[in-house]
Amino acid sequence: MAEKSGIVFIGNKPPMSYVLAIITGLSASNVKEITLKARGRAITTAVDAAEITRSRFLKDLKISKITIGTEEMPPREGENRARMVSTMEITLTKE
Repeated sequence: MAEKSGIVFIGNKPPMSYVLAIITGLSASNVKEITLKARGRAITTAVDAAEITRSRFLKDLKISKITIGTEEMPPREGENRARMVSTMEITLTKE
């Protein structure tokens, strides 16, 4: 859960951990926008964290942009070809 200039990287922690990171990131400084970045299975956690934050904690938070894509990951040990992994960025803006 690294926070650098309004970016929260989503991993395999519970969604509430990222909700806390979003709230902290928006309230600690005068940041009006925060971006959640997730890959693969963590995409569902990113969506959950964004929706929990928006519906329960910060009612004035809006989803301003959603970007989806695919990244090529190097092959794992024992595999001979690269694999494609889905990516998603959700940008939340405080009004």
